[in-house]
Amino acid sequence: MSLSNKISKQVKNIPRSGIRDFFELVLGRDDVISLGVGEPDYSTPWHIREAAIYSLEKGETSYTSNLGLEKLRESISRYVSHCFEVDYDSSSEILVTVGVSEALDLACRALLNPGDEVIYHEPCYVSYDPSIRLAYGVPVPVSATVEDGFSVKAEEIEKLVTSNTKILILNFPTNPTGAVMGKEELQKIADICIANDLIVITDEIYSELVYDDEYNHVSIASLCGMKGRTILLHGFSKAYAMTGFRLGYSCAPPEITEAMMKIHQYSMLCAPITSQMAAIEALENGSKAVEKMRQDYKKRRDLIVREFNEMGLPCNLPGGAFYAFPDIRGTGLTSKEFASALLEKQNVAAVPGDAFGANGEGFLRCCYAADVKLIKSALDGFRKFLVDIKG
Repeated sequence: MSLSNKISKQVKNIPRSGIRDFFELVLGRDDVISLGVGEPDYSTPWHIREAAIYSLEKGETSYTSNLGLEKLRESISRYVSHCFEVDYDSSSEILVTVGVSEALDLACRALLNPGDEVIYHEPCYVSYDPSIRLAYGVPVPVSATVEDGFSVKAEEIEKLVTSNTKILILNFPTNPTGAVMGKEELQKIADICIANDLIVITDEIYSELVYDDEYNHVSIASLCGMKGRTILLHGFSKAYAMTGFRLGYSCAPPEITEAMMKIHQYSMLCAPITSQMAAIEALENGSKAVEKMRQDYKKRRDLIVREFNEMGLPCNLPGGAFYAFPDIRGTGLTSKEFASALLEKQNVAAVPGDAFGANGEGFLRCCYAADVKLIKSALDGFRKFLVDIKG
């Protein structure tokens, strides 16, 4: 019996993550200097870990409401109101999920019917296209170009809208480019969404990690007429260095939250209570730790971008997140060729840009959420590699 014939066609047609495929090559190698894993190099701040430990010591090991702990949802409501200037009812408009990835999956499955089109900007996080396809939607990428700082233009989105378009996905600051969006362009996009009756899914997991005054973060959900057609996704992994806690949340109108919760209750049931207790501490007392990490990332960003430009790999200054996206097209190598040879010859790991969609070809994603000494060692490897390939 061929078990491969039993696999769903929808799943068969989903490619493996380009990030994970590349890092299979790195596993078990202690000699590799990695700029590849998209997570903070910090441990979760102690007071947040202590809250998790204390909750276990108190025996808080039960299920919670499908929506999540009421106290956490109330904290999320206050936090989003303060940081995003949007008010959400904690009892009906907030759903606590197992990471932002689950929230994205729930949103797609709750909204999409076969054939519904979803516009999203590319290069982008690797799960957007597969999440749309797994929900039987049709992914429609819009190019975000280096010339525009990898932000997306409203006019380019508008060109792709059809009678089948149902959702627009935005992610700013963006993984893998660190791109940000200004309020003026977001307003133009909001106008298009209102005119065409589109739902927006906005993934704002990196919103705390914005580095310059001119890039003051604005959520499209805060713009006039948008709260009622927006699903705001956020979580704790990046800003609070809580990747292993696997905790996210969505803020959305009650009808959409209810639809997402239906799927959530039959799949995950609820997010882990220990993680939820830690998240309450993070929201209520974590701002100082976040600010310290943000300032450190800014210094690392300035270092890595300056060095890439000086060695002849043009690199935009990312306004947020913790990724640099240097342009390697001048070397004549593809992204995969460059990344593979860099790993082989200099033991430096970075992610090929095409892992983030076809529009990422010709670039590499380099995560600077790493120790400065490690970043400098990786940059030395880049320099030596460039000298080597130039002969």
